[in-house]
Amino acid sequence: MSGFPWGAFALNLAWAAAAVLAVLLATFALAVRKGVHRLVDVAWGLAFTAVALVTFAASAGHGDTGRRVLVTVLTAVWGLRLAAHIARRGRGHGEDPRYEAMLAKAPGSRNLYALRMVYLLQGALVWLVSLPVQAAQYVPEPMTALAWAGTALWAVGLFFEAVGDAQLARFKADPATRGRVMDRGLWRYTRHPNYFGDFCVWWGLFLVACDSAASALVGVVSPLVMSFLLIRGSGKPLLERHMAERPGYAAYVSRTSGFFPRPPRR
Repeated sequence: MSGFPWGAFALNLAWAAAAVLAVLLATFALAVRKGVHRLVDVAWGLAFTAVALVTFAASAGHGDTGRRVLVTVLTAVWGLRLAAHIARRGRGHGEDPRYEAMLAKAPGSRNLYALRMVYLLQGALVWLVSLPVQAAQYVPEPMTALAWAGTALWAVGLFFEAVGDAQLARFKADPATRGRVMDRGLWRYTRHPNYFGDFCVWWGLFLVACDSAASALVGVVSPLVMSFLLIRGSGKPLLERHMAERPGYAAYVSRTSGFFPRPPRR
């Protein structure tokens, strides 16, 4: 671990925190002006992109150039696609029911409560989850097959996220399928192709950072936290509780994998 530039990386942690805070505070100001805090979901992907760009600039002269470019591009492509998808999906809609229910219980100002309980917490999570993106840019060693394996896993994840989101959007837009459960395309093999894709993206980015023991040690918390959130935390369980009473959903659950893709049961 002696070759890892710990001093420069420590300073970078502060720069990354400042970048995240800037994105989240700007989003908060816009959300207050528009009266909808669902905009914070758009900021999730944008904040990761900001971290990648700031870290790329800060790591100049420290990390391997090829890895720095690679991890920046992978993070930005993932983050900007996600932000664009969520912005497009929410256009013309009011407040997200999740935030409406949360803010209805706010003791005092709804906006200040949202700032504390949504924006700042989400910002802290972005900073934590982005650790492999930050650490990878300070790895001095050249890339090995492990980094390319991580890139391939990232590509699988992006495919599941992007294709799954597009398939669901077309399904919801079709009047003939209104009220039905989406069980086509990738959704035939997993009930959560977008969450599975996110899982692959973050394990892939972690592998890109693993050519250094130091960056692997720093970054491993990210895919572990994301895996927990997606499988046991605010991802899959929350959505499935919301869907539980929909007609046909129990049958869909009985034949379709809950997370990792596999052929449906008969």
